[in-house]
Amino acid sequence: MTTIAPARPRSGARPLSLSVAAQLRTFLALISRDLAVLFQQPLSFIVRTSMQPALFSFVFAYVFPRIGFGIGGAARAGSSLSFGNVLLPGLMANTLMFQGIQAVALPLVQEFSFSKEIEDRVMAPVPVWAVALAKIVSGAIQGAIASVIVIPAVWIATARAISPDWHHPALLVSMIVIGAFVGASLGLMMGTIVNPRSINLLFALLVLPLTLLGCVYYPWSALHTLRWLQIAVLFNPVVYMSEGLRAALAPQFGHMSLWAVYGLLCAGFIVMTIIGVRFFYRRVIS
Repeated sequence: MTTIAPARPRSGARPLSLSVAAQLRTFLALISRDLAVLFQQPLSFIVRTSMQPALFSFVFAYVFPRIGFGIGGAARAGSSLSFGNVLLPGLMANTLMFQGIQAVALPLVQEFSFSKEIEDRVMAPVPVWAVALAKIVSGAIQGAIASVIVIPAVWIATARAISPDWHHPALLVSMIVIGAFVGASLGLMMGTIVNPRSINLLFALLVLPLTLLGCVYYPWSALHTLRWLQIAVLFNPVVYMSEGLRAALAPQFGHMSLWAVYGLLCAGFIVMTIIGVRFFYRRVIS
């Protein structure tokens, strides 16, 4: 009786892995796919992005001053002290936050629940964390584009009653970029932590408080008479986006220290990205 010895495995055999350049191309392809889907319906994106800030600007900065209400009524339309100049940076910050949630969190909830599209994404020949980072980058690009669209939307809605200060382009661009990444990282964290069945609570318990208490409609310094609230809102990342953009577009109203704005936004981005990537990995593995 002959005994067949089992074949010895090759000691040098290892799974094939892509080069760094190939993984980078795959990473960029994941981002390109999201942007290609976005730009298939550009009109829908523009309307969705501009409708809310345009309506807020129309009511608060155009209608109220003309019917005698106090908001913006004391300043002449088009002057540097008009309420529209306060509103524009805040609405841009709110858009950066909201677009991050809409472009990252809501699709993730669908992909993890009924569509199962996330299974196709994680089959890409890149680490799982790279798939999560691609979500952040594509969401940040969408947020930056959306925030720029807000500028002409507010300008039209207020009948050209705003006069932003364009003398700080580097500050403006850096705040849009940082704010876009913060909003997208917040979207990743929320999209991986929140249970799909509780997604409606996300807007009631998170988005609305972030907006109303994010210094969107008023400078942070105006809360000095409510010191407890002025301190409490410092946990809101939208506050730092609003103050940073207000420093770039409406410095005449005063703003928070830029050291605090840059430092805390960068710290928030790092923390939320780490948390989001970890929970993303857990959801994928499970």
